[in-house]
Amino acid sequence: MKVESAYIHIPFCVRICTYCDFNKYFIHNQPVDEYLDCLIEEFKTADNRNLKTMFVGGGTPTALSNEQLERLLQAINTHFNISNEYTFEANPDELTPSKIKLLKDYGVNRISMGVQTFDQDLLKVLGRTHQTNDIYNAVDLANQYNIDSISLDLMYHLPGQTIEQFEKSLDIALSMDINHISSYGLILEPKTQFYNLYRKGKLKLPSEDLGEEMYQLLLSKINQSSMHQYEISNFSQIGHESEHNKVYWKNEGYYGFGAGASGYVNGVRFSNVNPVNHYIKKIQNNERPILHQTTPTRNEQMEEQMFLGLRMNQGVDKTVFKEKFQTDINQVYEKALTDLSKKELIINDENHVALTDRGKVIGNEVFEAFLID
Repeated sequence: MKVESAYIHIPFCVRICTYCDFNKYFIHNQPVDEYLDCLIEEFKTADNRNLKTMFVGGGTPTALSNEQLERLLQAINTHFNISNEYTFEANPDELTPSKIKLLKDYGVNRISMGVQTFDQDLLKVLGRTHQTNDIYNAVDLANQYNIDSISLDLMYHLPGQTIEQFEKSLDIALSMDINHISSYGLILEPKTQFYNLYRKGKLKLPSEDLGEEMYQLLLSKINQSSMHQYEISNFSQIGHESEHNKVYWKNEGYYGFGAGASGYVNGVRFSNVNPVNHYIKKIQNNERPILHQTTPTRNEQMEEQMFLGLRMNQGVDKTVFKEKFQTDINQVYEKALTDLSKKELIINDENHVALTDRGKVIGNEVFEAFLID
């Protein structure tokens, strides 16, 4: 399995958001330069330097200083040739002209902004550092510097959020000069501020029905726009789909660099240690910073192919499935395919298995049907 994609994790933020469970740390007093040293050292473990996609996420990569950001960009370009899509995550208020110029100069052609909402009160609830005006400014800047693809993240099912508030954010986003939207319902994750507040009865979430209504509104608005849905939570103009994320959904291999990063190389899934100081220590001791690794069984690989592939509108390609596993998808999953087709949760045609609109709403229930006993 040739690996042609890589994810790099920058685990530093200017502020910790109330809902976030990614591996991240408040950047003040962190050994950022030492971390970059070790990250660059880890790049050397990749056995292929010619990549199609690169995604730098976090944390917040734009929390780095200009000098640190340039050092990272230089190192990436020294170790890798990126032929297709090169994405950086960014906070709108951190996307200064000097930082966006650096990104452009070093070949970054896609920016993914953590916007979440255009509602000022909800931004405070989420613990975001940016104001609504910062979003407009960041999008304008990205366009001024001719960044090829601009993506905004929007959240729904937020504490106290009404469907009108979500609709307003959607309308604003769709009116902007952008090419891509990722939109997710809030999931309460352990170890987040939101989760702790919820357990103490201090956080009230909208009903599940309202969350479903918000998702249906999202699909309806997208259908009326210049964008199309290509994955359960992702929408783009033609030619601006996230090629990097498709690598995950197609169950293909990718490198993972940095504290808490995950990868899938030569049939082995691995994740790195989370704490920054542990990661640094491992690299300085010339050790791989891996926390755990596992080789999925054939059955587990087939399950992953279904769970991940069904997230995409095009679904699971039956020919690819047969080539990969030397068996027919209809034989492996005959009962599940029959049952889900009767319930109108999937479309099962000659070439693909894909979710219906109803299937997308209750995706997890559909995915469970493909667990092999």
